Amino acid sequence: MEQYCILGRIGEGAHGIVFKAKHVENRAGGAFHPHERLRPRRPTSFPAGDGVAVSASCPKQTGEIVALKKVALRRLEDGIPNQALREIKALQEIEDSQYVVQLKAVFPHGAGFVLAFEFMLSDLAEVVRHAQRPLAPAQVKSYLQMLLKGVAFCHANNIVHRDLKPANLLISASGQLKIADFGLARVFSPDGSRLYTHQVATRWYRAPELLYGARQYDQGVDLWAVGCILGELLNGSPLFPGENDIEQLCCVLRILGTPSPQVWPEITELPDYNKISFKEQAPVPLEEVLPDASPQALDLLGRFLLYPPRQRISASQALLHQYFFTAPLPAHPSELPIPQRPGGPAPKAHPGPPHIHDFHVDRPLEESLLNPELIRPFILEG
Repeated sequence: MEQYCILGRIGEGAHGIVFKAKHVENRAGGAFHPHERLRPRRPTSFPAGDGVAVSASCPKQTGEIVALKKVALRRLEDGIPNQALREIKALQEIEDSQYVVQLKAVFPHGAGFVLAFEFMLSDLAEVVRHAQRPLAPAQVKSYLQMLLKGVAFCHANNIVHRDLKPANLLISASGQLKIADFGLARVFSPDGSRLYTHQVATRWYRAPELLYGARQYDQGVDLWAVGCILGELLNGSPLFPGENDIEQLCCVLRILGTPSPQVWPEITELPDYNKISFKEQAPVPLEEVLPDASPQALDLLGRFLLYPPRQRISASQALLHQYFFTAPLPAHPSELPIPQRPGGPAPKAHPGPPHIHDFHVDRPLEESLLNPELIRPFILEG
């Protein structure tokens, strides 16, 4: 920790406290270097004998701002917690994506260790919470597009996040969205033979198969969560804010209707299917739930919020949906709101006029010409 100067506390997670820090000197001692392996002292949820090769090095630039997650070990003989190992393992597998937060270093500290991440200014939950009005359609498209690119990259590398929610989608100072908190992530088994716990995902974003106790599932749990996040961006508040698992199912049923074996054949095989019954309810059209959303947005939302997991649209397919190619087009990250975390300074406005996405052939030519004064500071003289 000697190479970092703590600037403040960002927050606290299930397995550690997160601090904002500055790298103050180029010292590599104490950090795990590429190809070093962290060997757990007890069995983990990864395949037997699979260590975690941390392909991350210390920040190379003195003065760089990072986020440090300090993970304490309750007992040294217990080794590194499973969730921390999963996070390192997952980030190692997908370190090349610009839509996934970057793990920069891992090093021991006292009776524990520290994960050093790139520093992100805020998160999507703060964006929604501080929005004075519903996000503009172009902004919603931009956030969803970046999220889908990150999810598509994870799934292409057989990583299921299992805890997608706005608070785990971090926002950089330039408006870039990146997926974070891979503590519940798992390497996905394509043949569907492995059993997993159903106690994953934050309740409001938890897929119906998990609420019914499914032990075998796939990336569909992430896709359901993406649909919940899209609905929240369009609505300005969560679509399914249940206070417990039963109420969570009720929230889903009130909008999507009561699932039946005709609609969802696999439901009868789920462990908790016969433990509770709900009265028959017809689905409510999404245009009544979100009357201000565009038809394209509602169509894409409906392709995520499907009971049968294998029928949900994949992240890569969703990126090709007409929703992203109809006006207004997705906003550039520089046009997106960037609230500070609680207690931070007021956010600075982005320089320059907003970009206009709607172009019309009947617009006067002079309105389409670029003002040379806007680009003069960026032109090299000579």
